[in-house]
Amino acid sequence: MSQTLNPTASNTSIDIPIEGMTCSACAQRVEKVLNRLDGIQASVNFASEMAQINSTSSAIQIAPIIQAIEHAGYQVPRQQIELPIEGMTCSACALRLEKVLNRLPNLSAQVNFANESAQISAPRGLIDLDTVKAAIEKAGFSSPTSTQINTAPAAETPWLFMIAIVCTLPFLVEMGGMLFGRHGILPFALQFVLASIVQFIPGLRFYRGAYFALRGGAANMDVLVALGTSMAWLYSCWAWSAGRHDLYFEASAAIITLVMLGKWLESRAKHKTASAISELLALQPQTARVERNGQWLELAIANIQQGDILMVRDGESIAVDGVILSGSIAVDEAMLTGESIPASKTMGDTVFAGTRSSQGSITIRATSIGSATQLAAIIRMVRQAQGSKAPIQRLADQIAAIFVPAVLVIALVTFVATWLVLNDPTTALIHAIAVLVIACPCALGLATPTAIMVGVGLGAKNGLLFRNASALELASHIDTLIVDKTGTLTEGQPKVSAVHLINGTESELILQAASIEAHSQHPLAHALISEAQTQQLALLTASEIHTEVGLGMSAQIGNDQFKVGRPDWVSPLNAEQKAQLDVMTQAGQTVIALAKNEQLQGFIGLKDTPRADAKAAVKSLQLAGINIIMLTGDNPATAAVIANELGITTFQAQMSPKDKAALITQLQAQGRHVAMAGDGINDAPALAAANVSFAMQSGASVAIETADITLMHNDIAHIAAAISLSKATIRKIKQNLFFAFIYNALGIPVAALGLLNPIVAGAAMAMSSISVVSNALLLKRWKS
Repeated sequence: MSQTLNPTASNTSIDIPIEGMTCSACAQRVEKVLNRLDGIQASVNFASEMAQINSTSSAIQIAPIIQAIEHAGYQVPRQQIELPIEGMTCSACALRLEKVLNRLPNLSAQVNFANESAQISAPRGLIDLDTVKAAIEKAGFSSPTSTQINTAPAAETPWLFMIAIVCTLPFLVEMGGMLFGRHGILPFALQFVLASIVQFIPGLRFYRGAYFALRGGAANMDVLVALGTSMAWLYSCWAWSAGRHDLYFEASAAIITLVMLGKWLESRAKHKTASAISELLALQPQTARVERNGQWLELAIANIQQGDILMVRDGESIAVDGVILSGSIAVDEAMLTGESIPASKTMGDTVFAGTRSSQGSITIRATSIGSATQLAAIIRMVRQAQGSKAPIQRLADQIAAIFVPAVLVIALVTFVATWLVLNDPTTALIHAIAVLVIACPCALGLATPTAIMVGVGLGAKNGLLFRNASALELASHIDTLIVDKTGTLTEGQPKVSAVHLINGTESELILQAASIEAHSQHPLAHALISEAQTQQLALLTASEIHTEVGLGMSAQIGNDQFKVGRPDWVSPLNAEQKAQLDVMTQAGQTVIALAKNEQLQGFIGLKDTPRADAKAAVKSLQLAGINIIMLTGDNPATAAVIANELGITTFQAQMSPKDKAALITQLQAQGRHVAMAGDGINDAPALAAANVSFAMQSGASVAIETADITLMHNDIAHIAAAISLSKATIRKIKQNLFFAFIYNALGIPVAALGLLNPIVAGAAMAMSSISVVSNALLLKRWKS
């Protein structure tokens, strides 16, 4: 989609935020890249992290600008909001509104008919909410003031629905008489009054929807219902005035009432597909006990501030993310991690909003509140994933876009053909009306998003966070899994197991290595720092720190230059040193070396242990037909020990992040569908290259924000569960699409041949959508 900013003057200007610049040279680089674009004059400010774009052309194309910035190695931070949409009646409405919103400058939009929402995305600061809402209203829909999605069912207005029912019930008497060949049991004048009330009071919504759809150059379900019922009502009015008895007032009233009943039942069913959001929102308590001026007060969570001290008593839910200051508890984290067994927590441990104390009481210091909590991040992620579109939906969208015009043509052909063959315009009209009301674009529009909503919600309940619908679909195609060793297959908490000195003392070796590695987040760095703390060594100040990804770090300590990392990168090794290195690696140790002023000081051996359930997880994935390849930056001997222990036959060692990404690209070129499981930070290139990326949650918000699928259990066994859920969801989508296609493929010809009464056709149309949503709800029977 090409995003365009329409100017209001001859010279157009717009500011675009940029992330990732580290110095003024970065700003100059971006500026040069942007100024190469046709018709663009750019000025990039490093201090404000903003690019001012000027153009004398008729419009600024936003997409090429963003692409140029990202190609230069930087990012344009995007802002996302969700708006509830009221007034959509079928998938054609959603497609039309999506086109309208995507014509707005700077924006990209996805409209989801199933959960009646629009996801709006744009460069940060460039969303004009008033303009967006004005466009929504101009298209014939509305959006409440709040940008939070209302999870209550958007049912028909109750009093309008009741009017339709009350006015339609008397027609049951008339329809009963028709079965015995009797017409006019209800006086024709009363039939006219009752049908007219239904047609133009409850039925007014269909005329309104049809008007806005046609005004926007499209057609939707409202057009079909309004046209079909209007034809029945108008014909009945003409027949009554002509003294005929073959009136169809009951058809027009019954069709409108049945469609409204179907939409009401459908909205209730759709509400159940989105129940995961409601359950997550219900986890967070509305109040908490907070210490203020030495007193414990019951405050609303909106009044809690970061740094506040909170009390959590036995059986209470935790209101914020925080660190335990005193006490110990067993905390139920099932809705965040899917783990049913309560976790023991004590002083210094982190607890999360929405979890519940099942035993014990604690005091905590609030570290994250409101929208910054992990629960809020999960809710955002689930909402966005449920509102996104899967690639498999493209076919349904393409068909829905031409569906209503095609049905109108078929109805017209049916009318003309039936009239010519039977020489009976009344029968021809009834057949055409049946075609109009049997056709259902709603079922097509609901087939994919309802299953996606259930699947994503199930994933959240079981500790599987899907970033979007595309990740949920692509996970079903995985045939190869690339697994990082440290922190994924192993505990990720290595410990110093051996030290081999060449120069200096052991304490000096540990202290110098830890002082440099203190600037890294790698698990091996944590092991060195932990060892220094155990030996009560005060870290030194390191400066001029430089990292070589996958190899090691260099730094200045005092007047000395140090390097720490892979032995072959740190310093050339002689025969004796190579022999010692081999001894340590054959023992399954990961070995790092330290050099001071280019003189090797010694080796430090570290050992990590496989996760307790890693072997069973590997076996279950292999039984599911997944080829597992372990990649690690570690040495071959250590990698072989871990691989053999876990039953992995294919592995590669001493792989840099760039090497891992290259291997994934190579496998994809061979037709493989490759997933990557890593820590979400060090393996970023490989995670980005993979078709689907998995990251362990580990309490880090980085993984939640970047991975395609986040495993809240920190357990690769749940990769198999994610793949299983993905396949189950795709099966439901395919079933739904089959039902929707076969319903219309059979229903429309049957109606065209005159084998279907318009009232039965209206009921069938209403039930088609309900059947699709109900089938999606059957996915809830899936078990991890």
